[in-house]
Amino acid sequence: MSAKFDIVVYGATGYTGQLVAEYLAAHYVGDGAPTWAMAGRSKDKLASVRDAIGVPADTPLIVADAADPVSLRAMVDQANLIITTVGPYQLYGADLLAACVASGTDYMDLCGEPIWLKQMIDRHEAAAKASGARIMFSCGFDSIPFELGAFFVQEEARRVFGAPAPRVKGRVRDISWKFSGGTSASARITFEAVAQDLNLVSILKDPFAFTPGFEGPKQPRGNKPVFEEDLQSWSAPFAMATLNTRNVHRSNMLMGFPYGRDFVYDEMVLTGAGEEGQANAKRVMAANSEKTGPDALKPGEGPSEEERDNGHYDLLYVAIAPDGRQVRAAVKGDLDPGQRPRWSLNARSACCAIRLMSRPVSGRRAQRCSTN
Repeated sequence: MSAKFDIVVYGATGYTGQLVAEYLAAHYVGDGAPTWAMAGRSKDKLASVRDAIGVPADTPLIVADAADPVSLRAMVDQANLIITTVGPYQLYGADLLAACVASGTDYMDLCGEPIWLKQMIDRHEAAAKASGARIMFSCGFDSIPFELGAFFVQEEARRVFGAPAPRVKGRVRDISWKFSGGTSASARITFEAVAQDLNLVSILKDPFAFTPGFEGPKQPRGNKPVFEEDLQSWSAPFAMATLNTRNVHRSNMLMGFPYGRDFVYDEMVLTGAGEEGQANAKRVMAANSEKTGPDALKPGEGPSEEERDNGHYDLLYVAIAPDGRQVRAAVKGDLDPGQRPRWSLNARSACCAIRLMSRPVSGRRAQRCSTN
C-alpha cells in the first residue's frame, strides 16, 4: 500500500524545520506536486507555525515525539520520505532512523555529528539494504557542496588528465555564515560525549570511519595552520572537515571507487600569504571554538533573515595529478550556506545549479544511500 504523503518534515516547528516547510510550500505547488505534511510534538504549535510562515491552512499536521517510538512509527508509516531537522541527532534521532529502516521509508537529515553517524552506519546499513530504505545523512551545507566539489573536480580531472586525480584539496576561500543554535548544540554534545568516553576519540580521528571494511591511505590531519606552496597561502583547520571528508570517502566507496582506492582528500580554510595570512589562520582556529562556546545561539535560534540573505561562501577544489599538473573548480553560494543555500559549480565554462530539497534523493548524490 502506498504511503499517504510523499514527504513528511519532522521538526517543522524548529528553526531549520520552519525554513524547510517554507521552501516546500513555495516550490511544491500545483498539479503533480508531491504531497507533504508537517510533523512535531505539539499540534497546536504546528498549527501556529504553519499560519505564521504562510504555509497553506490545509497542510496536514502530524504529532510525533522522539521520546515516543510508537508515534514515530505511526508517522513513518504515512511517508515515503522523512526529512528530519530534530537534533542533536545523537539525543533524538536513533529511534526515528530505526523506524525508517524497519519500514523501508526513505530518510534525510542535516546531521553533522560524526560519532552518531558512524554508530548508525554500523548498526543499520545491512538492514537498510534489506528493507530498501534509502538513508541520506548530512544533506545540508555539510556535506552537499563539498561532495559536489570533489565529484566535479574529478570529472574535470578525467577530462584533462584522462584519469581521476589521486589527490584533491578542498579549500574555503571566503565564507560569511552563522551557526544556528541546533548546530552549536550538536557540536557541544559531541564534545561532551567524547569527554565522557575517550574511546570515541578514535572515531573522530579516523578518516575512513564511514567506510566499514575499507581503509585507504594516510590522510592529512588538517589540525593546525600550514603554508601551502602550490597555493601560496596559509591554511587553517576547517570546522566541518571532520565530517565532510568522511562523507566524501564514503561516497567514493559506495560509487565503486571512481576516485581510486588511493584517494587523498582534505579541507582547510585559505587565510592568505605572509605574516598576515599566518595571523589570520590563528584567528580562524579561535573562531572555530567560539561557534560552540557559551555565547553561541541556543536551540531554536538562528541567523536573522537579513543575515541569511547576506551570507555567502566560495570553495576552491584542486585536483593534482601524479606528475604535478592541476585542474581547479569552484563551488560558490550567494546566501547563508547553513540556512538558505543556493549553490553553483563551475570549472571553465561548465556550470550546474543545485538547490537543496529540489531533488531529495537523486543523481550521483544518492550513491551515499545505504542501499548502494
